[in-house]
Amino acid sequence: MRRHEISDATWALVAPHLSGKAADGGATAVDNRLFFNAVVWIMRTGCPWADLPERFGKSDTARKRFRRLAEKGVWRRLFQVVQAPELDWVLLDSTIVRAHQHAAGQKKATLRPSASAAAGAG
Repeated sequence: MRRHEISDATWALVAPHLSGKAADGGATAVDNRLFFNAVVWIMRTGCPWADLPERFGKSDTARKRFRRLAEKGVWRRLFQVVQAPELDWVLLDSTIVRAHQHAAGQKKATLRPSASAAAGAG
């Protein structure tokens, strides 16, 4: 597996939500996983579509397909499926959570006039 490509487990979760499968009406995509890896590459690198590596196919085709899926709401539904669990269900035992020794912050110091300053003022 190359850098910026998804694992088989992630693909199994994502694949049913992308259009272009043989069971879908209309055109069948040549390789849905390659397209999804192209999208992942763009999102992780932040590069423009024109800089998409040739191994992913034509950048303009991938860009147009990405936009069509966005207009259909496919990406929104996919994000809802793969989002992280609700934090209400996460429990942390505070007896094992440790903070760095400097995490408490700076203590407020009370300013006391020095002896020489007090002598000069009087």
